Amino acid sequence: MESIINYAWSSQVLKQLKQKYGDLYRRDNVILSATHTHSGPAGYFQNTIFLITGKGLIKSSINAIVRGILKSIEVAHENMIKGRIFINKGLLENSQINRSPFSYLHNPEPERLRYSSNTDKEMVVLKMVADNGQEIGMLSWFAIHPVSMNNSNTLTSSDNVGYAASLLEQEKNKGYLPGKGPYVAAFASANLGDVSPNIKGPHCINTGGSCENLYNYCPVGGVSIMCIATGPGKDMFESTGIIGRAIYLKAKELYQAASEEINGPISSAHQWVDMSNVTVQLNATHTGKTCKPALGYSFAAGTMDGPGMLNFTQGTMEGNPFWDAIRDSILVKPSNETQECHRPKPILLPTGELSRPYPWHPNIIDIQIVTIGSAAIVALPGEFTTMSGRRVREALKREFETHGKSGMNILLSGLCNVYTHYIATYEEYQVQRYEGASTIFGPHSLSAYIQLFRGLAKAIATVIKSFSDQLHHFFQTTFTFLTVEKYDNTSQSWQVVQEDASWDTRFIWQKGSLKYSTAIIEWHIPKNTEPGTYRLQYFGHSKEFLKPVLAFNGSSSVFEVY
Repeated sequence: MESIINYAWSSQVLKQLKQKYGDLYRRDNVILSATHTHSGPAGYFQNTIFLITGKGLIKSSINAIVRGILKSIEVAHENMIKGRIFINKGLLENSQINRSPFSYLHNPEPERLRYSSNTDKEMVVLKMVADNGQEIGMLSWFAIHPVSMNNSNTLTSSDNVGYAASLLEQEKNKGYLPGKGPYVAAFASANLGDVSPNIKGPHCINTGGSCENLYNYCPVGGVSIMCIATGPGKDMFESTGIIGRAIYLKAKELYQAASEEINGPISSAHQWVDMSNVTVQLNATHTGKTCKPALGYSFAAGTMDGPGMLNFTQGTMEGNPFWDAIRDSILVKPSNETQECHRPKPILLPTGELSRPYPWHPNIIDIQIVTIGSAAIVALPGEFTTMSGRRVREALKREFETHGKSGMNILLSGLCNVYTHYIATYEEYQVQRYEGASTIFGPHSLSAYIQLFRGLAKAIATVIKSFSDQLHHFFQTTFTFLTVEKYDNTSQSWQVVQEDASWDTRFIWQKGSLKYSTAIIEWHIPKNTEPGTYRLQYFGHSKEFLKPVLAFNGSSSVFEVY
């Protein structure tokens, strides 16, 4: 087991940081937060449940991710500069919907009435500017799933938030290729667990009728796999562009108007927790307990953003004898203790009781808070639903106030350090839609996390340990599979104008015979493209049996753009 854990991307990043910088960058003061996309490479997690879906551990994926992160930190470290941080907040409308409204409605009515929507529409932006006036970058949080590119997509894509980042960086980094300029725009996840960008909602693809019901079930044909939500565009590419541009425009607006300065020391608190065995103080007289990890039947149903494969249905409250028998014969029957702890979840996969070939789910979880003056970044180890995030935010705000730190901005940062699927509220859990079935530590998971995060907030408020008072300037350079090049008559040379990270290019690789594969390069030429002579280049690698890997490149014939 140790060998595979050593290849987990987060562990490798921290291990190599220690080798290079000693104790400067540590587990407690480094947050590894995923921007999040459903259209990226797999094979970098150390738990079996993820290895199955990713078809095993892929060392090349891990190594690429680790190299990229370390390069970013290295460049940031070498370019540290004193500066100022400003915060701004605002509402982004018409870009998201709640994909589990029936679960949300099970939250207490008085609590729901305190909010105007069943999603968090607020975007938070941190603007970073050097003392000399140079714009350094921006970090923002907004609750939205990057699933505008649906599960029929086979291309690597950073989805809507990646497109938003690309648009803002292109604007700030004139003359640079994507990811190469000094200005960095980062769009982080918030409490997006039940939030979808597919704002047209779920419809049956066989009839066109709505399937907005508890089970996301299409009555004609009797299947849930036909219940799929769509975005505002004519296809997933246009939908990604529309949602991404809306995110970009709001972030740009908030960035330009940001004037409230964040002052104060940088502090951090971190804790390892066995999330399968946390006793939760529910009220003055009652306690609850978290459970060994397990996934419910509705996990296999997927969501309206991406239905499952075998026609499982959301909202399933009872097991199926056929699937139970297969589970019990091939894997293991869930223990009575696990079944009782997870009620009313019917357990499909008792992952906490499976350890071959490796543990199926993590149970030792790290939780973390980093504060920069009045901004508290809460590193959420999973996908918290809308109301779950609101409860965390309110609880931590009260905790800081109790210990003399009023006016704290609680910034929820999802998918940090480790992935533990979803965290629904206790009430949402009772409905057992996808998010509740994927809350792996049982019905009291949210209460446990709130209790633990409150402990970290108290530690920061009462014992401040500052590790830095400087801003880190992040950007990353990476290899490209393709370039779009324009011939410059003045220098009589080819100039790169776009590459594989550009929105208008697509690189499609198709596995062929044992010896050959096919690479397809597409450039969807924008209307505002400067007329001239262009060519495309492809950069790849080849390998023959018992011979080293060799790099090669090829060029298209030249063509004119009018």
